[in-house]
Amino acid sequence: MESTIASKLQLTNTVPEDLLAKRTCVFYASTFSNDELDIIQGSFQRTGIDAVAYFKTALVFAGADVTPKIADFLTKREIDFIVLVSKKGDSYSFIFTAFNGTVAFANNGQPGWEVQSTDLKEALQIIYRSTVNSQPIKNLLINSYPEKDFPINIIEGRRSDFFAIDLKVDKLAVPWFKNAAADTLLAHFFKENYPFAYGMTAPDIDAKELRNNGFHYVLAYVHTEGLIARDLLGYQNTSKESAITSVTYPNESLQLKTIPSEAIIYKFYFKHLVSGNVFLGTKWDADTTWLEALRNHVKGFKAELKIP
Repeated sequence: MESTIASKLQLTNTVPEDLLAKRTCVFYASTFSNDELDIIQGSFQRTGIDAVAYFKTALVFAGADVTPKIADFLTKREIDFIVLVSKKGDSYSFIFTAFNGTVAFANNGQPGWEVQSTDLKEALQIIYRSTVNSQPIKNLLINSYPEKDFPINIIEGRRSDFFAIDLKVDKLAVPWFKNAAADTLLAHFFKENYPFAYGMTAPDIDAKELRNNGFHYVLAYVHTEGLIARDLLGYQNTSKESAITSVTYPNESLQLKTIPSEAIIYKFYFKHLVSGNVFLGTKWDADTTWLEALRNHVKGFKAELKIP
């Protein structure tokens, strides 16, 4: 998944002020190996860039329940800079920018310093030369290895591997995607397939306002790599899984579908607004498009209730 941060930035050749005096967080593409990340952190340590945390970009932007948790983590760790590490064709790209302290991570038009090279070590050398020649090193106690395994808990209430039966009487909020074509499909799907009370809502309304408007549950989803999605939602993974079997309903009947574990998928679930309890359904029903994943989840819900 691509970062939405880079598109906001005005790229410059100027090293951010105080980069070697304050903390940084790395958002990196899943295509980077552990060896490459070790090389990057080792170079940052020598340079004086205090990269205190590494997160996969696919995790950071996995959904509305995930991104605010990452932003909150950066705030609590007093992180001032973000570096976006990616591969553009045959080039390595590093973009440094200030963290604005919000869930948006950066403001529109704010400066970002980009370094690119087809050779990783050469890119890191450019970063080293540019920074140490422009400002004093004030960061001293810097990790020699990249810290990556930070628990991100998006389930604030109870986690349940079944459906929310209360939805037979409680109203469901269905947030718009803010995309005209997708929203047309979403509205049509719910009109044709969802058997209970629901309402379409803006995606940025908080739980309290939704509750005041008569909703008890909200439709939620994660959109990320399969293994990341399963980890976020509390499923058991093994590091050797190369594919994940999902329940689908392509022809109205249940079928199994094998999806590569690194593929980008959607997984829907229902969340109770007051308690934060999450209802994941009885089976893993993720899919590679949002419409298929949503159909899988609603079909599974109706099958559980024996609704045609």
